[in-house]
Amino acid sequence: MKTNSRRDFLHKLAASAIAMPFFSSYTGFAQPGLLLPKQQNQVLRVALMGLGGYASRVAKAMQSCKRAKITGLISGTPAKLKEWGATYNIPERNRYNYENFDTIKDNPDIDAVYVITPNALHHEHAIRSARAGKHVICEKPMAINAAEGQEMVDACAKAGVKLLVGYRMHFEPNTLEVVRMRQAGELGQIMFFQGLSGFRIGDPNQWRLDKALAGGGALMDIGIYSINGARYMVGEEPVWVTAQETKTDTTKFKEGVDETIQFQLGFPSGAVASCLSTYNMNYLDRFFLNGTKGFAELQPATGYGPTKGRTNKGELSLPHVMHQTLQMDAMAGIILDNDVPTVSVDGQEGLKDLKIIDAIYRACATGTRQHIPA
Repeated sequence: MKTNSRRDFLHKLAASAIAMPFFSSYTGFAQPGLLLPKQQNQVLRVALMGLGGYASRVAKAMQSCKRAKITGLISGTPAKLKEWGATYNIPERNRYNYENFDTIKDNPDIDAVYVITPNALHHEHAIRSARAGKHVICEKPMAINAAEGQEMVDACAKAGVKLLVGYRMHFEPNTLEVVRMRQAGELGQIMFFQGLSGFRIGDPNQWRLDKALAGGGALMDIGIYSINGARYMVGEEPVWVTAQETKTDTTKFKEGVDETIQFQLGFPSGAVASCLSTYNMNYLDRFFLNGTKGFAELQPATGYGPTKGRTNKGELSLPHVMHQTLQMDAMAGIILDNDVPTVSVDGQEGLKDLKIIDAIYRACATGTRQHIPA
């Protein structure tokens, strides 16, 4: 599909997502008899939605999974469906486009849909997947704001399916070692976190620089790593935020598309975080955590790996496995066996990040400290 026609197609999808009706809150239990784990032979069967660059990485990583496999494909590009179908041995009956994928409700070969489409489409695609009775794995950010995120959480609860978010770092061994040290008290009282997340973005015409599809700019794409990292590294939920936006290129970074944002978070214990999110600087992928008894540093902290780090006790050098392989095997356990991960990846986790993102944008717009709702 040509670039212009693809962008037109994505814009139409974005418009349909915005037009979707609101969902009321739902607090009931999962519907009995729906997607019983023991009926799935302990292998999670996944349909990938949105066959772009990141989906290619996920698909490659899943070839090494023991508990998850690709059994379906969803794309608006017929040539991709044909190519991917041949590559991953997906029969034509399990290949869908964005107009007909609701019929997956009648397909017993698919347990979950992994939504890897542009940010503004997550809301619609996740809700439609839930209505079809399929578990939902959604790339981050889960939605473009907390209101949409809440509707996704409610829709999945109403349908009796699980909603997980693609937080691959929650399963990375060196990251989890730092979390373990903090939880064990080895770092003492946590006082400070620094998160640096950024790179120089290329093609000015890509969807990530289109507010209608991305929902923002660097903060939605790369800055979310520092937002989420601050939470699991400090081990608390922030209660306030201040933020400042800097924009040097108004041609590439149009209204509503942030180039660089510095933000500061305050936690109930008194710990603070200082973070940077940017699309205009390379070599920014670092987490630093400081406590009264020690420190931990990860650099690179959130790239595709290998993750490297050190603490006051020495180097962190746990073996590297493709992050998405670890993620998908772990998510299979969460969905099929109700496993509880060390760091949550459920819809509520995604919603917490969205509330912080909303507050950061408010802080940039007003120049004042913003309260972060629980």
